[in-house]
Amino acid sequence: MIPIRDTVRSKNVPIINNLVIGINVVMFAVQLMQGSELGFQRFVYLYGLVPARYTMSNWSDGATWIHQGTALVSFMFLHGGFLHLLGNMWSLYIFGDNVEDQLGPLRYAIFYMLCGSVSGLSHLLLNAHSTVPTIGASGAVAGVMGAYFLLHPKSKILTLIPIIIIPWFVEIPAFIFLGIWFLIQLINASGSFGAASGIAWWAHIGGFICGMLLLKLFGALPATGFSAGLRKTTARKKSYRFQVAHPTAADRNMDMHATIVISEYEALVGTRKVVSIPYGLKRRMFRVDVPAGMEAGKFLRLKGQGTNVSGGKRGDLILKVVVQ
Repeated sequence: MIPIRDTVRSKNVPIINNLVIGINVVMFAVQLMQGSELGFQRFVYLYGLVPARYTMSNWSDGATWIHQGTALVSFMFLHGGFLHLLGNMWSLYIFGDNVEDQLGPLRYAIFYMLCGSVSGLSHLLLNAHSTVPTIGASGAVAGVMGAYFLLHPKSKILTLIPIIIIPWFVEIPAFIFLGIWFLIQLINASGSFGAASGIAWWAHIGGFICGMLLLKLFGALPATGFSAGLRKTTARKKSYRFQVAHPTAADRNMDMHATIVISEYEALVGTRKVVSIPYGLKRRMFRVDVPAGMEAGKFLRLKGQGTNVSGGKRGDLILKVVVQ
């Protein structure tokens, strides 16, 4: 399963989330600039989290207290390869904006760093004598996913399930999607194959639980007012370009009815959307042009895209415009 996006649109542009993604990309570029594979590995050992450096004297020789402290933060900005980076950043892109929306930029920055550090400590405590460096944003991202699990359990995760060469898009409730993800981490962490894979499963689990706890803690703290001014300048102007519409049963004219969501800005200036309509086991994709000056409650009619009628003719697909 490949998550594409969630169905809860953040109200503001996630400046901290985007900044974190940018830093991770830059740091990966720095890793690649080490020249050789040996240089790459040396860089990872120096700035990655190596549990043995904290528990075994022969491994801590030559590592200053600065290196020891820095590694608890720097490890979450390093990655072992492009796919490792892509997977973490894509998950952060999907779930992080909504968590930042809830916490605000300043709290979200603190929240992210704490989740990453706690995930590293979880791995260190349960793999105290490991000499393998742990790197990656997975633990911090897991914390973001844990917070999202509490914030939007009824949200839907638009997921791509490739069936041979046929792409199948399905919306999975967030509590099921993230619940399955967390269960997989537990199974892998408790199995011997988890230790052999080189993946820090306990860091994922620690980060996920930490994210849920910190969300509750931060929600109980009084607001500083820092985010109020930023929200005015970072408010989003557009809705999702790709949308999934669920048509109701066809009427007696064999017309199908569904809704399409646009923003106030898009209603004013016009926009273009790609709409996916489930049709049995298949999905039909439509490009929908929304003209400028569109009002809420108005309808867009797609000729011949409804249900089959006798004589080989089709009804129409009628999309009701919802302005948010």
